[in-house]
Amino acid sequence: MKTRPITAAVDGTSESLAALAWAGREAVRRGLALRVLHAWRWEPQEAITVDRDGQAHWAGQALAEAARDVSERHPELEVTTDLVEGPAVASLVAAAEHAETLVLGSRGHGVVVGFLLGSVGQQVIAESPRPVVLVRAEDSPAGEAGGREIIVGQQGSPEDSADVLRFAFETAAARGAALRAVRAWTLPPLYTYSPGSLKLLDEAGGLEPYEKKALSAALEPWRKRFPDVPVTPYVEIGSAGQVLLSVAQRAQLMVVGRRARRRAVGARIGSVAHGVLHHARCPVAVIPHE
Repeated sequence: MKTRPITAAVDGTSESLAALAWAGREAVRRGLALRVLHAWRWEPQEAITVDRDGQAHWAGQALAEAARDVSERHPELEVTTDLVEGPAVASLVAAAEHAETLVLGSRGHGVVVGFLLGSVGQQVIAESPRPVVLVRAEDSPAGEAGGREIIVGQQGSPEDSADVLRFAFETAAARGAALRAVRAWTLPPLYTYSPGSLKLLDEAGGLEPYEKKALSAALEPWRKRFPDVPVTPYVEIGSAGQVLLSVAQRAQLMVVGRRARRRAVGARIGSVAHGVLHHARCPVAVIPHE
């Protein structure tokens, strides 16, 4: 049984309040507790006359008000609050370690640009050991209705995408939603073909049938585990980010993965997650995986 709460970070902005509303609905659907967190840092400035204790008081009041609002909307929901003093990124990453999912707000900037992902959000996504969901200020429960699908990007082997597919199927089951599993493929350079890979492609009947079989193999265990979730496999040639965005208009949630391995230059969110986060209009869940 899951014991981790869903954690929503709030800072008083409309984006964070939309994230809190999304987190509250999701916690109710999944039967989880909700943790409302506000991370703040004392930075004295000459133009500001409020001292450290005054800022802490204001932060606590804003946190209590946000928690009270979500509790009034969901009386059955267990809600706790946590006021944390410290750098935003470190505080949020630490909170994510104990969360089922960390939910953040993200500024939207029009239909074309989509998410305006700040440096804090980008670093948290890159370093979080748990799933992170980004929610825009315009998000509302209406976006989860009308037959909208949950879109999940599948890449690599069944093992590579297991964590991403698990999150997508669990979310679809909790919402009674349909799932569209997307796998993109491109024509590889000829020199990457080995005798073994050529044999596999020949047996599959070509590149596109091979990709369809690979997607089917990745979905098979999750379809068995969640037989009531309707699944539509979708395979298309193109970059993964472009193919996912081509079906994003029908999505209530987009689920993508990112490699959790650290590199010499530090953690990164990956090109697919980066592209989707900046252009999708629906909430986006980024799932770390090995």
